[in-house]
This record gives sequence, structure tokens and C-alpha cells, in this order.
Amino acid sequence: MLTKLKPESVKAGNIRPTNYISTRGSIDPIGFSDAVLMGLASDGGLLLPEQIPDVSDKLADWRGLSYVELAEEVMSLYVDLPRPDLKKLLEQSYGTFSHNEVTPVVSVGGIHVAELFHGPTLSFKDIALQFLGNLFEYILAETGGSLNIVGATSGDTGSAAIYGVKGRDRIRIFIMHPHGRTSRIQELQMTTVPDENVFNISVEGDFDDCQNVLKGMFNDLEFKEEFSLGSINSINWARLLAQIVYYFYAAFRAMDITGKTRVSFSVPTGNFGDIFAGYIASNMGLPIKKLVLATNENDILSRFFNTGVYSLGDVHATISPSMDIQVASNFERYLYYRCDKDARKLSALMDEFSKLGRMEVESLSDEGVDGLFDATAVDAESTLKTIREYHEKYDYLLDPHTAVGVFAGDKFVEKDVPMICLATAHPAKFSQAIIDALGENVAHHPAIDSLEGMPTRCSTLPVSVDAVKSYIKGKCI
Repeated sequence: MLTKLKPESVKAGNIRPTNYISTRGSIDPIGFSDAVLMGLASDGGLLLPEQIPDVSDKLADWRGLSYVELAEEVMSLYVDLPRPDLKKLLEQSYGTFSHNEVTPVVSVGGIHVAELFHGPTLSFKDIALQFLGNLFEYILAETGGSLNIVGATSGDTGSAAIYGVKGRDRIRIFIMHPHGRTSRIQELQMTTVPDENVFNISVEGDFDDCQNVLKGMFNDLEFKEEFSLGSINSINWARLLAQIVYYFYAAFRAMDITGKTRVSFSVPTGNFGDIFAGYIASNMGLPIKKLVLATNENDILSRFFNTGVYSLGDVHATISPSMDIQVASNFERYLYYRCDKDARKLSALMDEFSKLGRMEVESLSDEGVDGLFDATAVDAESTLKTIREYHEKYDYLLDPHTAVGVFAGDKFVEKDVPMICLATAHPAKFSQAIIDALGENVAHHPAIDSLEGMPTRCSTLPVSVDAVKSYIKGKCI
């Protein structure tokens, strides 16, 4: 269903990068830099590349590359930056990581764990947001413009975004988080940053409320243009582009370890962005047998891939709070391809969901809704049990989100197909879950321990587009 560039057209290495279109079909194609600054498409849709390159014939050459080298090869197919400039941005972005492999893969029991938490805020979000922060600064220096970044976070996105742009010229950042619904550490990582271009907003609602306020502001095109709004949420394609890279890197490492020629991934996800990056990687030619979608009790996505019905439920506060989401903002990108890239059909489905809180799609085959995906929901008891078992059996500590993915990976692992579980955060960020699982807090990290007692800055606002717009106006005067 995805339009691909033929392998022979990619071999030269100087192919013109693709333009970007909206899932709603009402904007002219734009270049990568414009897509980065636009964030949410001006017609209310999400931006996607017009074409997906088929790189099947390049996998052998890419397999031995370092993380930065691989990122340069993958991203160069999608961006309109000179290669030397892209290389420099990537070196700057991943030079901040504490591990020389950036995203190392370790074997634990019968699975392989891709550790995505070696960035400045100990979250997989750093992989995309360190790059995006440098990219924003690069583009603004070229254009002479400025940007007010506005984001909504269920936990990790906010701190990773703040650390990506704090102290930078030409950029302010406004981060909304649901009041009292992030972990204590996640809140401290955001609110203890003293830089004058950083503003934290605690919204008196849940994460979906934050997302609705965000979309309301971006859909006010006059306000968006007047205040030069930009997005760091995964509605920004550059975030997903950066995430595609670690699917290739992790697959190559697991293949090196096992000698196998294809892999599966288990992905804890609430907003569908992380696993959608794997969907794109698969369609680029990476030999992925299965993408296992793992949710917590907020199971709208797992229910969809098991039934074909996408329907709202209540938001439950869980021990894996970054996944406490009902409306997954990146799901529209997947639906666009399920609609055979028919923007009108997609728009009709989204309108139906907006009115009824429900939509339904037909299965692709006898394998179910989509043969590439398996899906399951994992409750708190199973999450804590997984943390405890992996610590006792393998002396390996999982954060609660990763434990959701590991439980699901164990459930769907197949003989002769390595299962790679994405470890999305360092366990020190979720000490209460570790205490609940093990009876004591054995998860520590200097960057986390140093946060206690630091002064904080945050404003509390109601669930109101107008209230947040007024706050932003006041800070931009």
C-alpha cells in the first residue's frame, strides 16, 4: 500500500529526497525543512513522505555501520539537507549519549533488549528529540526565523524535548503535562530546568486533554502563524524519522548475535509513534516478521488490532503512565495507508471517530486486521511480575513500560525469529514501580538522584485552549 522507490533509483546515493503530503490531502507537497517547521499539517492532517524508499539491496552494506553512519544513510533518503550538514547534526545529537553504540542490544533470557535510554533524560524520546532540537536550530539559523515550540506529554516527551532545546537561541518551548499524572521523576526532569526559554504548564486534565488543547491551537492557523508555533510531539515527522533508524540498528545487532535473517519487535506504545516507525522500516525492506504492539490497561490500540474496532474507553492511571492514552495521535498515519492513501476516505473515518468515538476497518487477510501486527494488553500485575522475574532470573532491571513490552514479546516469540524488545526508559525514572515489584528501590541513576530538592518552575492551567493561548501570548511579549 505504500509507494516505494525502486532499489535501482536509490543506489546512486544522490536521489532527491521525497516531498511531504498531508493525510487529509489538502496541502501542496512541501520539502522536509518546511515539514519540520509545520509540524501538524495546516489542513489538520499529519505529514508523510510521498514515497517510501525500498532499501532491500542496501541492507548488507548498512549492517556494519555505526549508529551515526546508519542514521546518515537512512535519513538522507528523506531530508533536503546537505550530507555534510546532516552528518554534523547527527554527531552533535548522539554525542550526548552515554553509550558509544547509542542504542546497544543485549540478550536477556530468550529475548534481545534494545536499550534506547542512554540519552540525557534516560528515555527513548532523546533519540528523536536531541536530533530535532539541533535540526530546529539549524533551520532557524538558515531562515533567520524564530519558533515557539508547543508540546503535550504523558511523561518522557516533555523532558526530552526540553533538554533538546533548552538555552537555544530563537526558540521558546512550552510543555503541557497532565496535572498529577506523570511520575514524580518525570515531573522533576521537566520543572527543574532553569533556562529562560523553558515554560512548563500543568493542565488540570489527562493526557488526551493536553493533546486536544495542542491540536486546538495548531488548528487556529492565524494564531499558529502569528506566534510561529512548532511541534515536538510525534505528529512531527522528524521524530518518527529518527526512530526508524534504531529499528535497522537493532535488527542488524540481533542478526549478528543469532545468525538469523529476520526479526520481530515488541513495542510498548500508547501514541502509536514508536511502532509506526517500525511499520515504515518494514516497508523500506527491513525483514521484520512481526511487530508486537503492547499496551497497558489503556488498550484502544491492542483492541483495534485484535478486532478491527477503534473505540474510545476511559483513561486509566497505571504504573506505566507514559502509555496512559486513549486517542493515539499517530494512528491516523497508519489509517492513511489502510485507506490506500485515499485522503477523502481517511477524513471520513476520522470524522466518524470524532462524532461517535468509534470506527471500524476491514481485516486485510485471514491473518486478521493486519498480518504484520500482533497485539496484547498487559495489566499491572503482569507488569510487576515481569519486572520481578527478570530481576531474579537474569539480574536485569526493567522499567514498567519496557516490562509491558517484554511480557508481550515473551507471549509472541517464535522459534528461529529473534524477538527484540524496545527498552524505552531507564528504571530509575519509575522507582515506585520498582518498589512495588521488588519491595525496595534498587534503581538509581546519578542524573535522577540529583533532582530531589532542586527548585521547580511550573504554571497550572485549566483544560482550555484559550487559557493556554493567553499564557503563551503573555510569555512572547
